[in-house]
Amino acid sequence: MTSEKPRLGRPVATSHAQIEKAAFRLFAEHGFDGTTIAAIAAEAGIGRRTLFRYYQSKNDIPWGQFDRRLNDFRTILNDQPNDLPLHEAVHRSIVEFNQFPDNAAPTHRERMQIILTTPELQAHSVLRYTQWRAVIADYVAHRTGHSPDDLLPRAAGHISLALSMSAYEMWLKDPYAPLTPLLEEAMLNLQSYLRN
Repeated sequence: MTSEKPRLGRPVATSHAQIEKAAFRLFAEHGFDGTTIAAIAAEAGIGRRTLFRYYQSKNDIPWGQFDRRLNDFRTILNDQPNDLPLHEAVHRSIVEFNQFPDNAAPTHRERMQIILTTPELQAHSVLRYTQWRAVIADYVAHRTGHSPDDLLPRAAGHISLALSMSAYEMWLKDPYAPLTPLLEEAMLNLQSYLRN
């Protein structure tokens, strides 16, 4: 019988959530621009190289596991009944996609406050918005028999994003406002564009 040798060094035990909590603590204290990757890694108790296994850059951290969330968004859209009017299917999916547990940390409000108000993140955010719009364009194209690059699906993605962003801007202005009713109200405007 052989005994296992103890592992040397500090064991790496972390997660996306732990890194995000550490980063948001530092963002609140030093601002986004004043927080370095090295500081986030140290706060999370990991090395820089380990952090980069979870996030490619500091700009990716506020977005969380966005690629996984986009896959969830595709699933939400594809689970809508085919006989549901297109505008309503997109409307319902966007509202569902934007629901988060109250105990999420960082909170969804903290996350969106940084994403929408940090100048250093704006160029990176454009890439994320493009990915989000593409999910809607793909769905609308599938439902209408268009190509995702055709005008209707592309415009549906842009309009949906604009409506969602308007709701988010109103939500961030009022710390007591619930997000869902604002999204519901904003998304009603889709009906005039995606009638089918």
